[in-house]
Amino acid sequence: MKTLQFREAIAEAMSEEMRKDESIYLMGEEVAEYNGAYKASKGMLDEFGAKRVIDTPISELGFAGIAIGSAMNGNRPIVEFMTFNFSLVGIDQIINNAAKIRQMSGGQFNCPIVFRGPTASAGQLAATHSQAFESWFANCPGLKVVVPSNPMDAKGLLKAAIQDDDPVIFMESEQMYGDKGEVPEGEYTLPLGVADIKREGTDVTIVSFGKIIKEAYTAADELAKEGISCEIIDLRTVKPLDYDTVVKSVKKTNRLVVLEEAWPFGNVATEITYHIQSNAFDYLDAPVERINTADTPAPYSPVLLEEWLPNHQDVVKAVKKVLYK
Repeated sequence: MKTLQFREAIAEAMSEEMRKDESIYLMGEEVAEYNGAYKASKGMLDEFGAKRVIDTPISELGFAGIAIGSAMNGNRPIVEFMTFNFSLVGIDQIINNAAKIRQMSGGQFNCPIVFRGPTASAGQLAATHSQAFESWFANCPGLKVVVPSNPMDAKGLLKAAIQDDDPVIFMESEQMYGDKGEVPEGEYTLPLGVADIKREGTDVTIVSFGKIIKEAYTAADELAKEGISCEIIDLRTVKPLDYDTVVKSVKKTNRLVVLEEAWPFGNVATEITYHIQSNAFDYLDAPVERINTADTPAPYSPVLLEEWLPNHQDVVKAVKKVLYK
């Protein structure tokens, strides 16, 4: 094993795949000369040159469309959005072209493309730069949605996403790029659509993904001091979602808390809650609890932002609620 920062794991995944396949290239704002807005493509321009690491104008609709057309003609683009908040400018290309072209062409075209970049809040960046769109993209058939929470998962899942023949939305976080973690030596991939049990437990299942899962780890440590054993599942892939792992865990613990950094209406937690009541209702000893952001745009004020964003104390309260403590 070796230790890498999250940004280094991302760069290593892209570089390893680009060395093997010349049809793979990276494009986006500041990915080349500046080594990436978050230094997630550091050194790649020097290695692969300007034809395969391409700086674009500030035009997400334009370069998303170029990449999709390129993918339909045999290339495998990686498109970096400086943040997925900016993907809204190009969402027509993602939803109406990338996600649908295989079906609408009767299988004559596929679209092997990865759209990647940061998601959700990253401190005091205010309402239009602090949004989590995982459930938006997951709602669209034809897209796969991946949200890793650590460097090892990030590298293995990104390599799998690049190798996939369908469009993949790969969502990261500005606040995780400096996170360090152990990564296996050499090349490896992790399968899309498979959740990971990060911590075994017996009393309650906590399901989460992305950077907010750190609050679940903190809560589990605190609850362990009171003799409460939490099982933590990292979804890793939001679409397709690994329902089986969640159901199996709930059948063991009989209680479920879902932690998600997203607005409360129509999100991933809602989907999981429905699936559990449909497929594991008889195993539940308490109603499912879900933890989300407040149902408002993200505030700029640090005091309000702290109230808006879920934290480990929210998780502790939710766990004790399903345990009737």
